[in-house]
Order: sequence, then C-alpha cells, then structure tokens
Amino acid sequence: MKDLEQIRDSISHCDDQIISALAERMKYIEDIIGYKKQHGMPILQPEQEKHQEEVLVSKLEGNPFKEEIMDIFSYIVRNSRKIQAKSLFHHNIFLVGFMGAGKTTVSKYLGSMLALERVEIDDLIVEKEGMSINNIFKEYGEEYFRNCESNTLIELQKRNQLVVSCGGGIVLRDENIASMKKNGRMVLLTATPDTTLERVRDSDERPILRNNMNVEFIAGLMDKRRERYLKAADIIINTDAKTVLEVCEEIVGRLTAID
Repeated sequence: MKDLEQIRDSISHCDDQIISALAERMKYIEDIIGYKKQHGMPILQPEQEKHQEEVLVSKLEGNPFKEEIMDIFSYIVRNSRKIQAKSLFHHNIFLVGFMGAGKTTVSKYLGSMLALERVEIDDLIVEKEGMSINNIFKEYGEEYFRNCESNTLIELQKRNQLVVSCGGGIVLRDENIASMKKNGRMVLLTATPDTTLERVRDSDERPILRNNMNVEFIAGLMDKRRERYLKAADIIINTDAKTVLEVCEEIVGRLTAID
C-alpha cells in the first residue's frame, strides 16, 4: 500500500491533469462561440446541454462517484456559460418596455442561459425602501418612485455583465436613458395591448393600471411612451407569440451583431 505522501502526490498529479483539461475545455468553448458567430448559428442551445448531460449520465452508469461527478459537471457547465457571456458581452443588458412585455421572464431565462447576474430594478427599490411599489406610490407618489429608479441606475453604473429588468416608465427621464447607455445596451421588448392585458390582468402590483385594467387605457399609455421607447432602444424585439427561448436567442444574435 502507498504511504500517505505518495497518495497526496498522486492527488496533486490528478489536480494538474484536471487543471490542464479544464483550461483546454474552456478554450474549446471560446472556439464554439467564435464558430457560431461566424456562421450565424444560434448561440443559446439548451437542447445541446441536455444531450451532453444525457451522455454524461450514460458514461457514469455504475460509477460509485456518479452523484459527486455530476455535481462537479454542473459547475463546469455554469462556468462554460460564463465564458460564453464574457466572449459576447462586456456591458449590461437593460430590458425596457411597457409592463407585460416580458422583461422579468426574459431576464430570468437570459440570465440563466448565460450565467449572468440578473437584477430587477423594482426589487432593488422594494428592498431599499422596505415597502412594496404600490405602497411607495400611495405614501410618496410617482415622482418619489421615479427618483428611486434614477438613483438605482446610477448605482448600477459601477457594475457590468448584468441582465437588468427595468420598470415600464424608466425611459420617461432623459437621465435614466443616459445612465443605461453609459455601460449597457437597451433592449426594447414590445407586445400588443391585447397581449399586455392578458399578461397583467391578474397582477395587483401595477399601480399605474389601478382602475384602468383595459385595452383602451393600455393602448393610450403605450402611445404616450412609444417615442421615448423607440428613441432609447438599441434593438427592438417583439414578444408576441414567441417562446422565451426565441426571444432570448434573438436578443443575443442582434446584440452581438451590433457590438
């Protein structure tokens, strides 16, 4: 039987091999991203990740350390996503648009697929103020809430590679647009008034729509804000009748095309 120092030396040798193999694997990830961009292929391919996981499970059948190895590979996959994000984006991605356009849903999926940190402006405000958006409007009014939005955006200028879901009225101030442009790209998500109503009708966290939950009011408010949205947006993505994957793939593809 090997003595303790020999065993430790063997482990150290394994570590060296792991480091070398991981570095090589990460380089291949960069190569894949480069190939996809060059040939106009979809960047986000969750079905490929699922296939890789199935292959790994098959390879580990009967292995006494299957659970532990699968856990390690989950971290490897997550960090592979981070490498993709680093290769694609050095800035923040700000999702803007009218309420119900899909900003929260898209930000969750996009953040997960690219292993980017996700930020919800409204959630940051709620956490800092210690009360709901509805109560902020009731207690202090809309102007106070807009000030909270502006201050939050200023704080986010210090950070990069975030997926940021913004409130529907965030483009109403020029300084907010300037803050987002400083270290990010603005993605406008759109949907028809009918689709919007369908998505928000059961929500009680829409103070602007209180007592106005109807297509006519939503359409009118959209018209008032349309010019602000269009002026601010780097790209525009319609979300009607699209899956979240389709929307996210379009975002990634179009953002990489302009960078």
